[in-house]
Amino acid sequence: MRRNGEFQNFEIEFLRKEKVDIMKNFQIVDALYAEAVALGILPPKNPLEGLEVDIKIASVINHVSKTP
Repeated sequence: MRRNGEFQNFEIEFLRKEKVDIMKNFQIVDALYAEAVALGILPPKNPLEGLEVDIKIASVINHVSKTP
């Protein structure tokens, strides 16, 4: 979906003027964590599950040339 220029300018200006509320951000993170625990998503049943995949992905990313 493409945004027209007027809306995009409004959004950029709105974000520029918005102040960061660190306490509100921490409250949001705490609420998201509590929800994940309530849904049984956290803590993971097996914390090492998927580690091999993560290591393979990291290895591939680290071997990509930095030059275009």
